[in-house]
Amino acid sequence: MSLIGKEVQPFTAQAYKNGDFIEVTEANFKGQWSVVCFYPADFSFVCPTELEDLQDQYSTLQDLGVEVFSVSTDTHFVHKGWHDSSEKIGKITYAMIGDPSQAISRQFDVLNEESGLADRGTFIIDPDGVIQTVEINADGIGRDASTLVNKIKAAQYVRQNPGEVCPAKWEEGSETLTPSLDLVGKI
Repeated sequence: MSLIGKEVQPFTAQAYKNGDFIEVTEANFKGQWSVVCFYPADFSFVCPTELEDLQDQYSTLQDLGVEVFSVSTDTHFVHKGWHDSSEKIGKITYAMIGDPSQAISRQFDVLNEESGLADRGTFIIDPDGVIQTVEINADGIGRDASTLVNKIKAAQYVRQNPGEVCPAKWEEGSETLTPSLDLVGKI
C-alpha cells in the first residue's frame, strides 16, 4: 500500500543529536518540511557515505525550511558510539533516531523482516506530517542527497501553487504545467 498522502502515525523514539539524547515523536515531523532517511545499520559500509552526503546538504536543506532525521534499527546509544568513532559520522548534526523495536521502520514499510534491518528509504514529509515522496533503494545502492534539494523545492512549489505541477527535471524558476483538457496530448 502506498504511503504517499498518508500522515505519519504516532511514535516515540530516542535519538542522538549534537552530543545529547533527545526524544523524537511524529510531532517533530510537523510544522516544517522533513526528510527522513532510513538506513540498514551503523558501523557498516554504504551507510556512512550516505549519511555524510546528507550532512553535506544539511545547511542547504535547512535554508529551505527542512529538518533532517536518519533512522536505523540500532539504538541511540549505538548512534552515539558510531558518531564518536567515525570521522564521517562525527560530522553529523541532524538527529539520528534509534528504532530497536522496529516500529518506525515497520510503519514506514521499510523493515526487512528477514534481517530485522531497515531498507534504504527516503521520505519527504510536508509541514502537516503527510508523506509527499518515497524512494527506496536496494541495500547495495547508495543515495545522492543533492537530489533532495530539487525534490523539496518542487514539493514546496506544488503546495504553494495548487493546480500546477512540476515536470521532470524541474528546477526553481523554470516552467510548470497546469493540467487541463487543453493540455492533453500536447506534451
